[in-house]
Order: sequence, then structure tokens, then C-alpha cells
Amino acid sequence: MAIYHVDGQFMPAEKAVIPVDDLAVVRGIGVFDLLRTYDGKPLFLQEHVQRLFDSAKAIKLDLPWSPDHICRVALETLARNDLEEANIRIIVTGGSSPDFMTPQGKPRLIVLVTPLPRLPRWWYDQGVKVITLVSERRIPDAKSIDYLPAAMALQKAREAEAVEAIYIDRRGNALEGTTSNLFALIDGTLVTPGKGILSGITRKVVLAIAQGICPVAVRDLPRKELPKAQEVFITGTNKGLVPVVQIDDTPVGDGRPGPLTRRIMAALEAQMTAPRLSG
Repeated sequence: MAIYHVDGQFMPAEKAVIPVDDLAVVRGIGVFDLLRTYDGKPLFLQEHVQRLFDSAKAIKLDLPWSPDHICRVALETLARNDLEEANIRIIVTGGSSPDFMTPQGKPRLIVLVTPLPRLPRWWYDQGVKVITLVSERRIPDAKSIDYLPAAMALQKAREAEAVEAIYIDRRGNALEGTTSNLFALIDGTLVTPGKGILSGITRKVVLAIAQGICPVAVRDLPRKELPKAQEVFITGTNKGLVPVVQIDDTPVGDGRPGPLTRRIMAALEAQMTAPRLSG
């Protein structure tokens, strides 16, 4: 039986509810963060909780709890669920509001622990297709619960038999995916966008790894540069690092995961299993 934490109480998943006047319900106001376990231990918990606070600050949502408190609640919720590997989703809602519009300083804390989804092995062995579309996050530094644009973009990707949609801003720059960050190897330099994105925890780890291997540039990445890329990959909490071998109708490089991608992928796997990065 799944156990969730909702507004100060632990309860079975089927009994987990919030009031219908919560701003998360009536306005889509709230923030969240998502992490995963590895060998049963949460990865980068403190970093994800800090990003939750950063997201809340970006939408001017005051949190009455300390980061340590949220970490403890997350760990307790995980301990109450008997799962080999799990996702921990930490949500802060806008709370109930008499005007159905503005937060009143009483947000609700929710922690959901669910089985970690198993992604197809071929994603990593053969690489995947992504599409591009013109869109961008309204508040890129906030991991908002309002995921309608992302859901619609991902639906377009699935219709094109792709696994992810890469946002292109109005200036023609590639930004990020719906749930991933973007990297491209161009003329020997690994490039990743630095503006207009949600800075991923996995992205930061990959940047640190890559800086010890090859030249790295955090800069604008015009869409028109992508066909010149020798290698492309995306990163994310659940995905880890996934090679990209096709963008829209154009193959990347020779259409197979490249050597740099595989090298960074192996190094990331080693980082994820390192005990110092767990908990």
C-alpha cells in the first residue's frame, strides 16, 4: 500500500486529498521537485529541496518550513513505502485562498513516493529521436506544477514517434526539453544553453564531469547550429543521460550515440552510485 504525506499527515494514497479551494486546484499555483533513489537511497535530496525553495521564491510563494524539515518528511515518507527504487515528488501548493487568486501564506506540503519508472534500454544503446517546437517557460527558474504546455509539447513528440520535445525560443535558440536539459557537441566543444532554462541537478553533475574531459561552453544554442552537431544528448532526473540520434527529420552525426556521449554516460553512472552523493 502506497503511503503519502499530505499537509502534515501520513495516509494511504487512496485517502490522500486536498481541499478543492486550494490554489493548486483552481489556479494551478504551486511548485514541485522530483528526485529518484539509487540502490534505495535518495540522490541529491538537499539539492532538490533547495531548488524547491528557489522555485517558490521565483513565484513569490513563502514557505513556512525549513529545508531540513522537508528533507526529513521526504525521508520518512520514503521509509514508509516498501519500494526497491522510487521517485520522491515534493509538492508545495498555493494553499486555500478566499479570493481564489493570491496565496495567503498557508501552503500545503505534499510528498508522493512512487515506483521508479523503468525506461527502455534501447534509449541508451541506440539513442532517441526528439522534435523541436517554438515555446518557452513563462518563469524558467520555477519548477511549477502548471505543466500544460509541457504536456501538450510531449504529446506532439509522441505523435512524431519521438521521446522528447526541445523548446525553441522566439529568437531561434534551443533551450531545453519538457523534462530535460540539452547538450550538443559542436566543433569539439560541448555546448549547453544557460538562459531561459530550469537548471537541472543532473545537468550540473554532467557539466562538472564534462569539464574534465573536453571544452565546455554555456551559451545560447541557435536551432540552426543543431544540424552541425556531432553528438547530442539530454539529461534529467529519471532519464539520466540519453543520447539523441535524430532531431526532427535530421540525423545527428552518424545516427548513433557518439564516443563523448558514452564516456560521459559511464562517468555519470559512476557518480550516481558514489555513496557521497546519496542521501
